[in-house]
Amino acid sequence: MRSTRIAAAVAGAVILVGGLSACNDGGKSSGGGSSSSGGSRDAAGGSAADALKAAQSATEGKKSAKIDGTTTTTTPNGQVKQASKGGLDWSQGMRMNVENTMSGGGSPGKPIKAIYTQDAVYMNMGASMPGAGGKPWMKYTYATLSKQLGGSGTLFQDVLQNANPSQPIELLLASGTAKAVGKEDVNGAQATHYSGTVTMDQLSGKLSKDLRDMLRKQLEKGGAKSEQLDVWIDSNNLLVKKVEKIGGKQPSDSTALFTDYGTKVDVAPPPASQTATAPGA
Repeated sequence: MRSTRIAAAVAGAVILVGGLSACNDGGKSSGGGSSSSGGSRDAAGGSAADALKAAQSATEGKKSAKIDGTTTTTTPNGQVKQASKGGLDWSQGMRMNVENTMSGGGSPGKPIKAIYTQDAVYMNMGASMPGAGGKPWMKYTYATLSKQLGGSGTLFQDVLQNANPSQPIELLLASGTAKAVGKEDVNGAQATHYSGTVTMDQLSGKLSKDLRDMLRKQLEKGGAKSEQLDVWIDSNNLLVKKVEKIGGKQPSDSTALFTDYGTKVDVAPPPASQTATAPGA
């Protein structure tokens, strides 16, 4: 049970970055939005689709940023909340140096530092953790975590290869429903708010088989058929805020703020002398 919670926490942080579109297979679909998004005008009078295409390109090109986000899910046993805060680097697939905090559902609500590299995540669980041998860091390979979530050994690598803050913009464009809402204040600066609805049929068409099967099970359990997706784009064409809301019997609400694009992020793994490998990994 503990290992499953750890796998879910690791996955939750990645999905918070790119939303469910972090499961994207990497194919570019920004040109596939329907005329409904193209017909909307942004706050400056331009096409919403054109503005979002520019934002997608600019955001993806920055290759690093800071994130501060939370996801709250309502389950039959109450609310489960996950918060992630720290640095992102997507210059070579998604790598991260963040603090993850899970509360509710039996989780202690204690921040845990996590470093996501290309093949594993290192979590500072404390030297007193059973099986750690007095070492504070525990290494979990993505292959092991993928299998704990019911997927193949490459599930996590597939997700991390494509996840970055430009992915929600791409998905909103592909939905063909993007509309400019207006100007709003985000972190003390004006940003243009765009909103749309993504159906699960649209989303599932962009997933690998493992991800599609896993997501289908989650959606069937929760009874969700679509999600509301909102993004805020600043004057530099960068994503500064993302909100996703999924209904159904187990509704989920996710908000992420993005700042400090282009910042340097330390994603080096901890010293081997301070690291134990998780059982089964």
